[in-house]
Amino acid sequence: MAEKVDKHVLKNGMVLLGEVMEGVESAAFGFLVPAGAAALPEGCCGAAGVIADWIFRGAGERSSRELGDALDGLGLHRSSSVGSSNITLGSALEAGNLGEALGLYGDVLLRASLKDEEFEPARQLAIDGVRALDDDPRQKVGVRLREEFYPRPLGRSTHGRVEELESLTAERAREIIGENFNFGETIFSVAGKYDFDAVCGQMEGLFEGERRGASEPAALGARGDRYTHIENEGAQVHIGLMTETVRPMDEDYYEARVAVQVLSGGMSARLFTEVREKRGLCYAIGARYHGLKAAAGITCYAGTTPDKAQETLDVVTGEFRRLGEGISEEEIQRAKVGLKSSLILHSESTSSRAGGIAGDYYMLGRVRSLEEIKERIEGTSVDSVTGFLRRRPFGEFTVVTIGPRQVKVG
Repeated sequence: MAEKVDKHVLKNGMVLLGEVMEGVESAAFGFLVPAGAAALPEGCCGAAGVIADWIFRGAGERSSRELGDALDGLGLHRSSSVGSSNITLGSALEAGNLGEALGLYGDVLLRASLKDEEFEPARQLAIDGVRALDDDPRQKVGVRLREEFYPRPLGRSTHGRVEELESLTAERAREIIGENFNFGETIFSVAGKYDFDAVCGQMEGLFEGERRGASEPAALGARGDRYTHIENEGAQVHIGLMTETVRPMDEDYYEARVAVQVLSGGMSARLFTEVREKRGLCYAIGARYHGLKAAAGITCYAGTTPDKAQETLDVVTGEFRRLGEGISEEEIQRAKVGLKSSLILHSESTSSRAGGIAGDYYMLGRVRSLEEIKERIEGTSVDSVTGFLRRRPFGEFTVVTIGPRQVKVG
């Protein structure tokens, strides 16, 4: 059966998307609200995470406890996340409860109580989350790496900075909500079992009156430092590196994804084989594609010991550069199978599909079918991937390390 994406645009510009998934009794939905980390004012790093928590601490006629009980009573599996551009809020649930859930989320987004006494717990949770990064150096390396790699403010930390969170007030957070919760630029998606006409009717009733002009895109600044070292007297060195590549809407996107899979698509991939298995340089190694609307990169992490840190970095960057010298047919086929397997697994989840169609529309202005994605992956070849790597070689790296010893970045 051909995949069909339902689409409706409210008069205020809010886009509603849906995809029916046969044979399921559940549904998942999500809102992409244009209030991500890069969209916020200077000096408010981390405010989006505080806001994503605060708006659920009472809304409409319900107190924080009453709202929580109402959401839990519907059996919602709630999720929220802060990205560079958007705050994503959503849930997965039994399909029969979708209408009630959307009503509650309408209250949260439009009529959140935003009481002063509920602000401090939300802010403190965010501060605790930033401080917890000290106990998770792998994640801390990734956060700092994106800050340094992307043009400012695209890589701004979605966790926040303690000093900026401590100075954030309830009044300023309310102003940010008023300035950035633009529902005319919000994307709503639903996947699974649903009645799209009923969803559209309800969403019109909830959001149609919320109108505002288009917001100005953030002006991009310079990238950060090519090498950053964070001193830590532990017994390990955590290495993060990123190199620039094509964006999701660019022509060579699928070649880039296959190239990354050749590098880090499992135990037979090059990084695992060359860095860990043959040389025993690290205990953890992996690379993945990371794409934003305005920029994209390949990010890699390696965990090693101080005496092996320099060699680990040298071998990893060498493998990135060596990729353009040639890839075997076996490597390409293995990479394509891995990508398609990941796609199929994600397509079986209503939450993943709801997120996927919203993300596609935000990035591309349209929704790709699963069949299209599979065909584009299958259409890559040794020649197309190596041709891409010759045109866009992995050559310059932004590097962040945490540990007792610095490395030299060539």
